[in-house]
Amino acid sequence: MRVEVLGPVRVLRDGAEVDPGGPRQRELLARLAAARGRPVPFDRLADDLWDQPGAGTGDRRGALATFVGDLRRRLEPDRAPRTPPRVLVTVHGGYALRLPDDALDAARLEEAVARASSPPAADAASGTTRALEDAVAAWRGEPYGDLPDRAWVLAERRHLAQVHARAVEALAEGLLAEGRTARAVATLDAHAAAHPWRERAWALLALALYREGRQADALDVLRRARRRLADDLGLDPGPELARLERDVLDHAPALDGPTPGPRLAVTAPTGSRTHLRSTVDVARTLAIAGGDHLATAQQQRVAAALAAEASGDPVLTARIVTAYDVPAVWTRSDDPAAADALVGVARRTLRRLGPDASAALRARLLAVVGIEHRGTRDAWAWAAAEEAVGLARDLGDPGTLALALNARFLQSFQRPGAGAERERVGAELVGLADAHDLPTFAILGHLVRMQAAAGAGRFADADAHAAAAEDVAAGYESPVVPMLTAWYRAMRDAETAPPDAAARAYRAADDLLAGVRMPGVRDGLLPLALLTVRLRHGRTLTGIAADGPYAPWVEPLLALDAGDRDAAADLARAAPEPPADHLRELRWALAAETAARLGDADLARRARRALARTPDELAGAGSGLVSLGPVRLWLDRLDGLGSRPA
Repeated sequence: MRVEVLGPVRVLRDGAEVDPGGPRQRELLARLAAARGRPVPFDRLADDLWDQPGAGTGDRRGALATFVGDLRRRLEPDRAPRTPPRVLVTVHGGYALRLPDDALDAARLEEAVARASSPPAADAASGTTRALEDAVAAWRGEPYGDLPDRAWVLAERRHLAQVHARAVEALAEGLLAEGRTARAVATLDAHAAAHPWRERAWALLALALYREGRQADALDVLRRARRRLADDLGLDPGPELARLERDVLDHAPALDGPTPGPRLAVTAPTGSRTHLRSTVDVARTLAIAGGDHLATAQQQRVAAALAAEASGDPVLTARIVTAYDVPAVWTRSDDPAAADALVGVARRTLRRLGPDASAALRARLLAVVGIEHRGTRDAWAWAAAEEAVGLARDLGDPGTLALALNARFLQSFQRPGAGAERERVGAELVGLADAHDLPTFAILGHLVRMQAAAGAGRFADADAHAAAAEDVAAGYESPVVPMLTAWYRAMRDAETAPPDAAARAYRAADDLLAGVRMPGVRDGLLPLALLTVRLRHGRTLTGIAADGPYAPWVEPLLALDAGDRDAAADLARAAPEPPADHLRELRWALAAETAARLGDADLARRARRALARTPDELAGAGSGLVSLGPVRLWLDRLDGLGSRPA
């Protein structure tokens, strides 16, 4: 069975099209396909399939069950009676579509782009190009083209359009690397015209034409790109297009032969300083622009760092690793493997530089360690952040100090109750940024102060810093800051709003985040937020999914809600120590709720000991995204439980 969404939605079994049923069944299938195998809660599905969120909940749930039953019969017509379904399955609080990744055309497209993001081994390069050719060929037009323009559909369309554009360009790079220049021209010609803002597409098209022996056509493409950027978009062409035009005019030798790989500029020799610094500069620009560029930026940064290290020059490596001075506000990395790779490069470079390293390079490398190893209990990362701050203060270098303060902020979560310290760091960042024109760190400082004020329940102060962060971010047209502040306002309003209104506000904020690939922030966040609303209002947890990194603390409560105390006790015992991040106290509050419902004295003592360090905070509100209410209320609830039998 295959499901296709890169165009009108359709289902194929053994090559023959399967009718999924009426419009609701078709939308249901597509919505579950968009979740890529993850469970979608009942209430979220109902809200996404009906125009009026929250209205007629009971009737909608019954109708949803009817649609599910009909769709199951169509997807698995040969399933024996009373045997469990294998494709559209019921999970805790929702439904999931369980198909292999290669059975969904959108997943194959994303996987092909991911494979192309890092230069493959020579013997795998042709396979990567073939996968990209197949994935690009599967594009049949606007994704989910026959569905209504609902919020989730629009978010998926935006995301898949960006992935498709990257796939076309990665395919062209692969074709150029294989010497298939005519095929690359055919691939890029319409793509560049349809996406005039994508300078990479113009550059690749010009390079392909040049290698075809069509110098005049290559120059015409570059000049057409300049006109379209200026006339249609009001933009100046970037340095890559300008360099390429000069090189085409000069018949530069660097333009001959296969391109070295998708992460590197086409006009610079592999491993050159200009080449590597250009790669990091592009990654930095992509990261600040936000949106779907964040993952690409991280991949480019890691590729440049590893290439610099391979050069054997530790000073060059240090400069490349530390040139990416993009602020980080969240304690969990979007790409832990990439973060580990960067920390490894930074640590090895520090050792190779030895005691004679310049204080500036050492401070910035230490700051990289502190930033990338956030959300851990790594004592060396904490010490690295502290040393970086000290070195930067002695140097009097505002840019290095801002980076070091970013590391100190992220490492402060290793110590509970450090909200006042984070407020001081945020204030220093704002002052430093204002004095030395460091706008991205001004945004960081205001977001840090927003989180610190929210954690202490000072919402008027948090409101002011949210607005200030948005004002600075508006100059960059970055989508990330308004999405984070929308979550903050949903959390703030949830303190007093009725439960249905609070749930709607969280869902609306999550819809905004759908267009930004920030798994470190988004994974599991909406189910967690909806759970907090249900718990605080004494409602059943039916429909809540245990998803993402919060599942170990959510699953015991779901089992209790379903009446399975034995399973809840087993799950509670298996839950790890909450990590040292923004939501540490919220996880402990969930553990406290589990302890209270189970009468588990040992878990209650552990939760009370952890929460007693932050009695005056709101559990989780220091994230600026979601809260489970005053810590003091949880402490009061736990009092006396220590004497009960487990």
